[in-house]
Amino acid sequence: MTEKDLALRRRYRVERLMMALVTLGTLLAFLILFLVIAYALLQGVSALNLDFFLKDMRPPGETGGGLRQAIVGTLIVDGLGLLIALPFGLAAGVLLAEYPDHPLNPYLRLLSDTLNGMPAILKGLLAFILVVKPMGAFSGLSGALALAFIMIPILARSTEGVLSLVPKEIREAGLALGLPRWRVILSLVLPTARAGLITGVLLAFARAAGEAAPLLFTAFGSPLLELNPLKPMDTLPLRLFAFAISPYEDWHRQAWAAGLVLFGLITLTSLLARWASRRRF
Repeated sequence: MTEKDLALRRRYRVERLMMALVTLGTLLAFLILFLVIAYALLQGVSALNLDFFLKDMRPPGETGGGLRQAIVGTLIVDGLGLLIALPFGLAAGVLLAEYPDHPLNPYLRLLSDTLNGMPAILKGLLAFILVVKPMGAFSGLSGALALAFIMIPILARSTEGVLSLVPKEIREAGLALGLPRWRVILSLVLPTARAGLITGVLLAFARAAGEAAPLLFTAFGSPLLELNPLKPMDTLPLRLFAFAISPYEDWHRQAWAAGLVLFGLITLTSLLARWASRRRF
């Protein structure tokens, strides 16, 4: 057997070994995810009923009730956070992708990387300083701002990546027609990248939806349904945290149920993002 054949066999052995390790790691990850979901189902499925979605929480020590105020609050706070983050994230991504030589870009990248790597609780502290202290009260708006700080760098990076995939011929065709650059971006580049932009928006929403730490001293929580974003509002992550550390067994069951609902919301958002990334609008 020649030296070339030995080297080829060695490569095959290494390839099979690495393939086995990758397969084992994938199976292990799926097993852990399955065990977590199965345990959450066993613990929390008994609390999932109509009352859970249609009624507010009961006082401490009383059984029953639901988490309507947390579910509605999650949609309001997360939706407001997305509305705040969307223009800033998209604008930053457009600037990074379409104006690569702009003098603000190095500072914008630094700010984006800093926000992306900052612990979520520090973003909540920033929202506390900017909104809660001047207003003198906790509010859903301050919680939305904290979540917006989480979404902005994700939106900026995803927008930059998607726009960089748009063929340059599209831009050149618009400029050749005499259109100004901003018009080319709005009328040609952004519509071409629409599916990728929607995917980035949904992923940013899913990333922020499960955060509880930045809401502890911003939205603060409320035991009753509250629709005014200028007042304290409850969310599923906040209520899950509060119930999980409580001494009441019924609240523990509702905490697991809240985790299931939150997991379902994030999974649905991720599936919508995958669907949007494969669809041409």
